[in-house]
Amino acid sequence: MWHYNQSAPTYNLTQSSKHPMDSAKINFQRAKYTISAPSIKQCPEDTGAEVAFAGRSNAGKSSALNTLAQQNKLARTSKTPGRTQLINFFEIQPGVRIVDLPGYGFAKVPERMKREWQKNMSEYLEKRKSLKAIVLVMDVRHPLSEFDRMMCDWALDVDMPVHILLTKSDKLKRGPAQATLHKVKKEMAHLGDLLTVQTFSSLKKDGTVILQNQLSKWLQPPQESEEA
Repeated sequence: MWHYNQSAPTYNLTQSSKHPMDSAKINFQRAKYTISAPSIKQCPEDTGAEVAFAGRSNAGKSSALNTLAQQNKLARTSKTPGRTQLINFFEIQPGVRIVDLPGYGFAKVPERMKREWQKNMSEYLEKRKSLKAIVLVMDVRHPLSEFDRMMCDWALDVDMPVHILLTKSDKLKRGPAQATLHKVKKEMAHLGDLLTVQTFSSLKKDGTVILQNQLSKWLQPPQESEEA
């Protein structure tokens, strides 16, 4: 295919934030680590629903997961990019999971290992039936890398929803952050209804509720969705 107190500034807008009173039904604070899988063969049973976080190694993916769950040490963070080398699963409730995929970009590892990561991640993305959506994590100052675009193209090919999380928004003032958000939405407009975009700050917790609400829509058990 390819080789945690929410202050909500006005620029934290996505398609999913039009109903601010619609609070998240999934309790992400219940998330707990379950297993790290080197390949799809070692992944948990392919049932229920899960959302996977993908992104460049230094984009703040682990910090975003910790903020989402309001836990400091749920996902391992490191100043050394590329430490996430396995497919890491966190269970929120039976059959409901969030997944931390290996980071890409800056990992200082042998090329053979990088190819192995890529192979395993491609297989997971292509074959995992319980995967409902991708959260594509990007540093708001450096969005839409080549691999980010490849992920979006893949999502379009397989009709997979993508939520772009523009992290580290506290590093920019409001105007530039919002300008980047609109630029990303415009450049990825070909994804249509598959795409949602928001700014996010793990440091200030900005955008946490928006992210929780978006993920809750994808992770609701089928019987609850039908009753809604």
